[in-house]
Amino acid sequence: MRDFFNILNMKYLIILGDGMADEPIPSLGNKTILQAANTPTMDLLAKKGRNGLLATVPAGFHPGSEIANLTVMGYDVAKVFEGRGSLEAASMGVEIEPGEMAMRCNIICVQDGKIKNHSAGHISNEEAYQLISYLNEKLGDDKVRFFPGVSYRHLLKIKGGNKHVSCTPPHDVPGTPYKDVMVKADCPEAEETARLLNDLILRSMEILPEHPVNKKRVAEGKDPANSIWPWSAGYKPEMKTLMQLYGLKSGAVISAVDLIKGIGVYAGLKSIEVEGATGLYDTNYEGKTQATIDALRENDFVYLHIEASDEAGHEGNVELKLKTVEYLENRVVKPIYEEVSKWDEPVTIAILPDHPTPCRLKTHISAPIPFLIYYPGIEPDSVQQYDEESAKKGAYGVLEGDEFMHALLNL
Repeated sequence: MRDFFNILNMKYLIILGDGMADEPIPSLGNKTILQAANTPTMDLLAKKGRNGLLATVPAGFHPGSEIANLTVMGYDVAKVFEGRGSLEAASMGVEIEPGEMAMRCNIICVQDGKIKNHSAGHISNEEAYQLISYLNEKLGDDKVRFFPGVSYRHLLKIKGGNKHVSCTPPHDVPGTPYKDVMVKADCPEAEETARLLNDLILRSMEILPEHPVNKKRVAEGKDPANSIWPWSAGYKPEMKTLMQLYGLKSGAVISAVDLIKGIGVYAGLKSIEVEGATGLYDTNYEGKTQATIDALRENDFVYLHIEASDEAGHEGNVELKLKTVEYLENRVVKPIYEEVSKWDEPVTIAILPDHPTPCRLKTHISAPIPFLIYYPGIEPDSVQQYDEESAKKGAYGVLEGDEFMHALLNL
């Protein structure tokens, strides 16, 4: 057990590999990505620490990163969740006023009447900025406004919008006719909002293909960003900070994704920008690693989010997803562990994904995810390596709600 001095001086680090959990894959000898990947440091931490499974998606909720990451941080999503758009707005510095509704707004590729992909071929920030500015000029008014984000991830804000609409995340339905998954009202009061959103989708399909950015992309053999796709509607959330919930003194979040940064804003965490952080396999791993080490020196809690494995899962790319996990091992976990092991102040390290993103399905599922928790002096369990099957034998069992944060902080 940790003595009182160590408890007072403990620092806490969550390393979250978005979507890195998976299913057994035939081409890997029926191993999962985590089982097949070469991850000696993660395995060492699992062996020296304690392990378990965490149910990150409560019953009745869609297995999105917004739900899963809020759960990892110990929030009761039924009480605090107000849509993905409102969280991302916080990261972007966009205020959600009373009476306004915010939504995530992807720019996607539609081909032959079907959703080809959710990301318009991972369009660049510069290209996307031009398209979102164009949409705001052509479709925006005193009620509707578009705000540019990162790559394909943007924000739509509607004055007087009703959040009670059913919207399908585009990454869940590649290959589906778009007309089959357009916005539906959940109640009569939301019918006007649903009609408005569907009208915006159809009007975007008329004007985006003619934009020079898309004509250039098509000429270069790239997917055009020829439609918007709004989803996850909500109002401004009310959330306590992690300091209020758990007595932490200070904290930081490091991510390339507006959603995670936005959750961090409401959680009271300082968002640390890292040059070259992309949210893909080519992200600046070394920059994020150094930023994490620096942040741990100044704060007692750091939340490091790496998106790459999730995007590889959405592409169904087994080889790339395997590579992203090994990048996480070699370029993030190993150097961080080696560095903090030299410190006088002990550091608790937790490693986990937010949800599985199986390559076979190319989308999120709500199965519990494997996690490990290690700190100097912890009494280890019998688990010898970090993966989905091994974690089932861990001492923590299956946790839910705020139980993971309580285990992490030894409350």
